[in-house]
Amino acid sequence: MPQHELAPLLSEWFDSPLGMELVQHERELAEDVLPTLFGYHLLQVGYDCRQTLFDASPVSRKVMLIPSMQLGAGPFTVLAEHDELPVLSNEIDVVILHHALDFAASPHQVLREASRVLRPGGHLLSFSFNPASYWGLRRLMRKPSSPVWSSHFIRLGRLHDWLSLLEMTELKTRSVCHHLPMGNPKWRRRLRCFETLSRRVPIHSGAAMMVLARKDVAGMTPIRPEWKRRRLLSMPVPEPKPTARG
Repeated sequence: MPQHELAPLLSEWFDSPLGMELVQHERELAEDVLPTLFGYHLLQVGYDCRQTLFDASPVSRKVMLIPSMQLGAGPFTVLAEHDELPVLSNEIDVVILHHALDFAASPHQVLREASRVLRPGGHLLSFSFNPASYWGLRRLMRKPSSPVWSSHFIRLGRLHDWLSLLEMTELKTRSVCHHLPMGNPKWRRRLRCFETLSRRVPIHSGAAMMVLARKDVAGMTPIRPEWKRRRLLSMPVPEPKPTARG
């Protein structure tokens, strides 16, 4: 389905109870990360101009990119396809992909474009649906009644491979929305045991997945992901004494 036809359908889903809850959790994830990412230009690539995730960012110039004109679009809104960004290479400090990979005809091309426009050392913040979740199971069990259930649901391992090919280093991964994909709060309370079980699984099992990555260049020292870091004791190193030969 063309992106300009898909956008109003996704906007309608984002207005549903499940959609609003999902976006709220994603905003909380973004608010935890964006204050530490600095620069001059931020670009959010998505489908609904109302779902802004960059409010907590200290970046001064924030631009929203959507595939078609929508009511309520701000002055800093660009209309373009996600797989062909009208932005110069190596210009953006922070790129946010809000489910842009989930509905793309070629997700890898969208990711490649995001990497192209990022400056060396810039950061990518990707939000996507997680197949290793109850929502991923819901997608397999029934005939899709919404574009959400027919999206890609890209595996985390595959996304890691794509980032590595683009010479990007994953820094942090989080997932939220561990509950069953139902909007009825009464049934949610009755089946809360499933949410508790999902939180205890030793993998990212939330419906929405956030991946933070950095674009590396030659000469930069990559920062290890959180789960690979080791705490080292800082020890003073004595300076070498001058010798007669020196």
